[in-house]
Amino acid sequence: MLEFSLIGVLVALGILMVLIMRGVNIFLAAVSAAFVVAVTGGLDVYTALKEHYMTGFVGFFKAYFLIFLVGAIMGKFMEASNGAAGIAQLIIEKLGDKAAVISIPIAASIIAYGGVNVFVVVFAVFPIALQVYKKADIPRRFIPGAIFFGMATFAMVAPGTPQIQNIVPTQAMKVPLMSGIVIGFVATFVQAGLGCYALEVMVKKAKAAGEHFVPHPSDVFEENKNIPNGWIALIPLIITLVAINVKIGGKAIMPLEYGVGLGAVSIIVLLNKYLDNKKIVFHLGEGVKSATMMIFSTCAVVGFGSVVKAIPAFPVIVNAMVNIPGSPLIGAAVGSAVICGITGSASGGLGIAAPLLAPAYLAQNVVSHGAVARVMAIASSSLDSMPHNGAVVAVIDGVCHETHKTSYFPLFVLSVLCPIVATIVALVGFTLFPSLP
Repeated sequence: MLEFSLIGVLVALGILMVLIMRGVNIFLAAVSAAFVVAVTGGLDVYTALKEHYMTGFVGFFKAYFLIFLVGAIMGKFMEASNGAAGIAQLIIEKLGDKAAVISIPIAASIIAYGGVNVFVVVFAVFPIALQVYKKADIPRRFIPGAIFFGMATFAMVAPGTPQIQNIVPTQAMKVPLMSGIVIGFVATFVQAGLGCYALEVMVKKAKAAGEHFVPHPSDVFEENKNIPNGWIALIPLIITLVAINVKIGGKAIMPLEYGVGLGAVSIIVLLNKYLDNKKIVFHLGEGVKSATMMIFSTCAVVGFGSVVKAIPAFPVIVNAMVNIPGSPLIGAAVGSAVICGITGSASGGLGIAAPLLAPAYLAQNVVSHGAVARVMAIASSSLDSMPHNGAVVAVIDGVCHETHKTSYFPLFVLSVLCPIVATIVALVGFTLFPSLP
């Protein structure tokens, strides 16, 4: 029975991945996979779906909806005020023409690290990327990878960021957002440097082979004049990062949700002349819609994880992960990366992996809890960027109007291989220097 249950989990994970790749609604895909786990695991199907699945679904919603909400509202105001575009333009201008290739991922990463939703980042940076890459005659097919690398890898898992990929593992391990700060920043800086170097090499090789910037029929190259000063637009992001990370007397200045909400309010105040005040309520409503859609997708996958947690084979799965030979952190890295790859989502994968693995590490107390959280976060940004990842599809096809055939390989190098290297760096660093904060 135990072996049958383990096989059922593997089959369910395969079903989940295939259905997601085929574009099936995430809720239907997750419930179908949960059904297979329940049947093969000897659970009553009604109880599995009604109790276990919905408990996981609602539990994640309860724990994280407010941060999804304030983050989405902050993103909407940053988008409506063109604040993100202002920051991107500032960074690109400061880097200059010689750094045209890497200016796009750097600009995207700074905006994303401040907590702005990745879809806001891509919509803000893409028009500027068109201008920059056209001027520098850089093949257009590198734009999706450059933007995705900047916004959805090292920036969303670095210590301190209010992105959900940092929040879920740190809260699961009951540690601050800045946990694993030294090794965490070393690993993310290595990833950023390696990725920028790889991007430069790939572009240089493509240009040597005769490739040039070829505009898409839908490209618009009109410069947006109504863009705020980038320095002013940066202030709300700085306010957010300070509010959620700086401590006084051992306690954070304010709760995470308050800090991100304060960032949203500061956008309204500082960039008010770029906003239509008559539409503020409208933008709030759009933020609610966006947050609800985003968290629903993640909750659907988390519910599947809760059903897995209820089967008799669950302790065997956890023990196999936690007790992989070598550093105790390897299990956290492998488990997070694989589950995020299967679900095609870093947030969804962590929603499953963190609650499943965290209790074992908390109980063992063998390695730093902050190290576990940081390794899980960094590893989550690797295999999640497979072709079926929703954000990958949206960036390549929906926004940049490219194809997987032309654009996915550079994105794969930057957003799968480079994060794997960063994960290895983190594992080695935390193993050799376990006492570092």
